Amino acid sequence: MPRRPSKPPDLPELLVADPAALDDCLDHLGSVSALAFDTEFVGEDAFRPELCLVQVATADRLYVIDPFAVGPLDRFWGLLTDPARTTVVHAGREDIRLCYFAAGRPPGHVVDVQVAAGLAGLTYPIGYAGLVQELLGQRMTKGETLTDWRRRPLTESQVRYAYDDVRYLLPAWKKLHDRLKRHGRLKWAEEEFATFTAKATADEASGERWRRVKGAGGLDRRGLAVVREVFAWREAFAKRVNRPPRTLLRDDLLVEIARRSPKAAEDLQSLRGLPRGEPEAILEAVRRARALPPEELPEPEPRDHDPQHVVLLGSLLGVVLADLCSRNKLAANLVASQSDLKAVVRAKAAGQPLPDVPLTRGWRAAAILPELLAVLDGRDALRVVKPSSTAPLEYMPVPGNAERGMRNAESEEGTGTSVPPAGSV
Repeated sequence: MPRRPSKPPDLPELLVADPAALDDCLDHLGSVSALAFDTEFVGEDAFRPELCLVQVATADRLYVIDPFAVGPLDRFWGLLTDPARTTVVHAGREDIRLCYFAAGRPPGHVVDVQVAAGLAGLTYPIGYAGLVQELLGQRMTKGETLTDWRRRPLTESQVRYAYDDVRYLLPAWKKLHDRLKRHGRLKWAEEEFATFTAKATADEASGERWRRVKGAGGLDRRGLAVVREVFAWREAFAKRVNRPPRTLLRDDLLVEIARRSPKAAEDLQSLRGLPRGEPEAILEAVRRARALPPEELPEPEPRDHDPQHVVLLGSLLGVVLADLCSRNKLAANLVASQSDLKAVVRAKAAGQPLPDVPLTRGWRAAAILPELLAVLDGRDALRVVKPSSTAPLEYMPVPGNAERGMRNAESEEGTGTSVPPAGSV
């Protein structure tokens, strides 16, 4: 049966394009406990993404703020970073980062409806248009996705698109909040939101972004030190000239410099694509890496070379996880990655403590991990009982473990039991 559309929020729409209008907007935002937040930016030409629009919705109003016209947004960022105020976003990693760049800290209390959807029985990750259609029955158009938001004046279609990007966020969160509360998963969601916010700024805070340089995985510790030092130089240079770092020195060239470990400018001359006038600065970065004592060299990240039984058991746990999540209306790829599953198998096979991965922490460790370990430890067996069922697997205790009880597959009529004891549907 088609979902009956919810009535779209009919709110006053206010384009904020001068300092006085911004003051009125911020006075209103300061009076609310929750707001929806989105941004439009251009990130191709500068060191940091250039903020071009800020969109905000409250229960009463819609705002599109033009940062090119209103002056400093310091007071706005202060409101956003107040932990007493909830900021609702969709796939808000870049929006969180823009706040972090501007204010030095992320929004105080983030709710991401894309993450919430994965905990409430929807696909993860789900696009904004799909989320709005699924929850509210409203169809959206995304015709301005590739627009140049720096150009002025803004067109009517651009402004309409900008309003719609926040129009549905608060109603969507209300629907998801009700579902999560009904399933006992609000605490799960808060844990996920905090983790999501921390991850959005983790690379900036930790200084470990150099590890994402493609091709660096095959280098030894001294080569990794060169990558780290040249990467740090590249970041500082890019910030100084306000250009994207990879347009100044590509990752493949950075890795090649680390392989060659050049000692003089002549050693760099055969490399095409180096920024003009910077060989000496690059060489100085290489010298710093070469001068480091062994104990200060970065360790390579561990690489998986798993034996066949670890791969096999990891795949088995993937099947069990998919079944558990299907029964309990969870997005399996939000709950655990294949890497997490293999890490657990690897530790169990070696008789070692469980690894510190997302699956072994927080709500996952309480609600999901015990069910996986019951199979991995041989306390539960599983069999296919009805291939045509939406829950075709049956779990049963291995003799000697009868205290766990049997978890039966759903019948064709859809009856059955939820597996995770906490927060199950």
